[in-house]
Amino acid sequence: ALKGARMHAEDRERAVAEVTALVEIEPILDRYPSSISGGQQQRASLARALVRNADLYLLDEPMGQLEPQLRAVLRGRLKNLLIARGMTSIFVTHDQTEANALADRIAVMEGGVLQQFASPADLKDKPANLFVATFIGEPPMNIFDAGIATGGDQYRFAVDGDLSVDVAAGGIAPAVRDALRGRDRVRLGLRPHKVRLGSGAFRARVLSNQWLGDQTHVAAEVAGRLMVAVAHERIPARVGTQIPFTFSARDLHVFDMATGEAVSHGLEAG
Repeated sequence: ALKGARMHAEDRERAVAEVTALVEIEPILDRYPSSISGGQQQRASLARALVRNADLYLLDEPMGQLEPQLRAVLRGRLKNLLIARGMTSIFVTHDQTEANALADRIAVMEGGVLQQFASPADLKDKPANLFVATFIGEPPMNIFDAGIATGGDQYRFAVDGDLSVDVAAGGIAPAVRDALRGRDRVRLGLRPHKVRLGSGAFRARVLSNQWLGDQTHVAAEVAGRLMVAVAHERIPARVGTQIPFTFSARDLHVFDMATGEAVSHGLEAG
């Protein structure tokens, strides 16, 4: 890749040594592609791309065939290299963990159509629509259909079933009140990490309780709908029992019932 470039031999050797060490292919440099594994071929292809001095790098799932542990290591090394060199790259991946770890901004596509182009934080906290909201984040965002009723100085969001949320009108930002005007039904979104288990006025029936070593995932039935909650401690809840939970209206996302487009992120004014 560097033979046509105007580089001194020592500079070429240094550049090759740097990228081959980065992707850990030094032991196979003298072997033909047909004699190495698919993962090794993929790392060699990545090295050939990175060794060039280019204005833009297009990397199309360059680590898709690697085992998870090596993939995580190379992801960190690649991120450091991009920053150190000030490299601009377009990185294509179906792995949202990889996208969040590497990207400054992420383009979320569905069926060839751009859904949102934003930072990883904004994709999670301010999704443009239901597709982005449920695609970004693990576990995905909980979604509930809800009716809206206004009375006195409060808004009531009634989820189909027996769950309702009352929010003082004065606590809702004016822009959000304007966006809600004229709507009688919306879809509410709540991230699993924002559900607080063990206390609160709401109740859910536990369907599964999984301890994953550093966090608990609880799937529960709420108003006839599935809700997933994530806690960073063990939750002593047995399957089939009722567990109390709560959440803040600030953590509720509101989406248009028909289009799925975002109406607001958080009901209470911050």
